[in-house]
Amino acid sequence: MSFSSTDVVLVSRASLYYNRMVVGMAEMERADALFHALADPTRRDILAVVLQEAHSVSDLARRYPISFAAVHKHVGALERAGLVTKTRHGREQRVRGDVATLRIAHHLLDQLEALWRGRIDRIEQLLADPSEGAPQCP
Repeated sequence: MSFSSTDVVLVSRASLYYNRMVVGMAEMERADALFHALADPTRRDILAVVLQEAHSVSDLARRYPISFAAVHKHVGALERAGLVTKTRHGREQRVRGDVATLRIAHHLLDQLEALWRGRIDRIEQLLADPSEGAPQCP
């Protein structure tokens, strides 16, 4: 079977589109995990604590009126989102905050703010010149 140059271009475009879709899905899933983790007030508090200084999961559990298992689940959600890392020191697991991931969240929010501001600017333009957005009559 032989392929023409047009066939190769179409296949290349299809794989490029597919690759962009996969990358886009991975980024969306990461953003979902990130904001899901930040949605809970206990997780936000745990993150604030471990950004200041590393703590063991046991130390963190003593700070909250919930079970050790519940704190461990919160730390797990933060870890899956990349907001904290755990390292083993003997029998303890030490939890540290990851500022780089917070920067990603900040960047995502900045992008959403830019979209929002763009829409506000467009509304202001339409209000300043109502004929700009009006449909043209023949």
